[in-house]
Amino acid sequence: MRRPRSRRCRLLTACCALLFTALTPGVAQAAAQVQAQVPTPTPAATATATADPLSDEVPAVRPLDPRITEIMRKPAYRHALWGLYQKRPETGEVLHSELADRFFLPGSTAKLFSVSGAWHTLGGDHRFVTPVHAVGTRRGSTLEGNLDLVAQGDLTMGGRTRPDGTVAFTDVDHTYANDIPGATLTPENPLAGLDEIARQVRDAGITRVEGDVIIDDRLFEREPVFDPVPTPLIINDNVIDLLTTPGASPGDPARLDWRPRVAPYQVTSSVRTVAAGEPTNITVTASDDGTRIQLSGTIAADSDPVLRISDIADPAAFGRTALIEALGRAGVTVTADADGPNPADRLPADYRGDPRVAAYTSPPYAEYAKLILKVSHNLGANLAICLMAVSTGSHDCMAGFPVLARFLEGAGVDPTQIQLLDGRGGDPVDRATPLAEAQLLEYWLRTDEATRFREALPILGVDGTLADSCRDCPARGKVFAKTGTVAGYDALNDRLAVGAETIAGYLETGDGHYDVFYAGVNGAATPTADISGVLDIANDLAMIAAYLQEDAGQPQEETGQPREDAGQGT
Repeated sequence: MRRPRSRRCRLLTACCALLFTALTPGVAQAAAQVQAQVPTPTPAATATATADPLSDEVPAVRPLDPRITEIMRKPAYRHALWGLYQKRPETGEVLHSELADRFFLPGSTAKLFSVSGAWHTLGGDHRFVTPVHAVGTRRGSTLEGNLDLVAQGDLTMGGRTRPDGTVAFTDVDHTYANDIPGATLTPENPLAGLDEIARQVRDAGITRVEGDVIIDDRLFEREPVFDPVPTPLIINDNVIDLLTTPGASPGDPARLDWRPRVAPYQVTSSVRTVAAGEPTNITVTASDDGTRIQLSGTIAADSDPVLRISDIADPAAFGRTALIEALGRAGVTVTADADGPNPADRLPADYRGDPRVAAYTSPPYAEYAKLILKVSHNLGANLAICLMAVSTGSHDCMAGFPVLARFLEGAGVDPTQIQLLDGRGGDPVDRATPLAEAQLLEYWLRTDEATRFREALPILGVDGTLADSCRDCPARGKVFAKTGTVAGYDALNDRLAVGAETIAGYLETGDGHYDVFYAGVNGAATPTADISGVLDIANDLAMIAAYLQEDAGQPQEETGQPREDAGQGT
């Protein structure tokens, strides 16, 4: 059985996952090295142009709002390094600039690069078509041979698709359920795509397969550097959802539901109901192959249902079994055993002469981009790199980075101001300058996809990772931005080291106009090891964005003064 992680380890993962970035060894140390390079900006320095001879920054023209400088003076940032940039693209005016050409840990704002590259390479309207071929001989309604599903890198395979074709998401995604309170499920059937394929096979006149079902996952190879590792076939984000509900009374066994129910996966639970107000603590362990899952612990009688997840260790084998079961539900008998490994060694060299008997068509890539950016979907961001590699005919995900570099150059973004070894901003290598992020955001304003890209970002006080910030302030609904966090446990001081907290996106300035902006801090720290300290820092960055937006539409002589109707956020 896999050993459950320690409570402290889970807490640390939550610190990063909550704002959807990586918790990787050495990140906090790297942040400390970065923050030692340049002293923390004082409010006076931020309000005026710097005289650094090494800097290529354009001098800023506006002083900072005092509410922002007040945030920067908080104890959490005593030894931290701030970066700030705000530009009005229509005029070229740089409203704020502080260390904008210096490297910062990006956290999940790195997803702006990977998703943009894939969006440009594939096209926002690109749809993934996952075909199934009948390999063998048809005799009436019987196929003597195999059904081969050729995986195409579809991120959800219908598992989140609403009736109107959009992709469903929740503000706290189920992929973070082991670490973050409040993670919830979308109502869509995670096996919807496979059920649709099975119906099409039946409609094609096949009712019996005297052979096997095989998943062709040769689209690209697994890249172990990425975490999580993308696979060509993805069902339910490659996880099993485990939902625990309190029993009727303290002492009763908790109720368990799980999905998707696919053999040979088996789930058992020893979770007990405890009195209202008592701790809820549920642990998940699994066998090495992931097929035997055990839940243990307690759930309070007054608790809402608690979601946990367990990884699918072999997505191809899981998909094969799930498709055989879907075919059975559709009235198609497969003689091969549903359980067992995926027999990929029996795949043909190609499918010339093998008829296509079914195909599942995905929503457009722009919908997947919205999912990735709104909830900071790590698997989807890493998948974007692999999909760019596939566009060149390569099976090596690392071949996606040259594609991304060429896109960035064409978009007017200096690729030397970016360092990446994944698509989600979770590797210790990852760095980006505020200028590079702003250049990318400015590029999108010049495209026909400007509105669709902007609305794919979290919206302040409305949805995604910004849903719970600034719900009652004047900037609510007027900031569209990607957030990012890098954090880890500082054992020396028993606190959380926040290597990075970042936010980058657009500020609505009125009449359909938008500034591009970036705000980020490297080297912050929380007072204790409680995750609430990270939430406070994240909210500080959200409020900085809110104050920048409030001032963005004010004449210069009016900026920098607190407004009586300014909200304080949540």
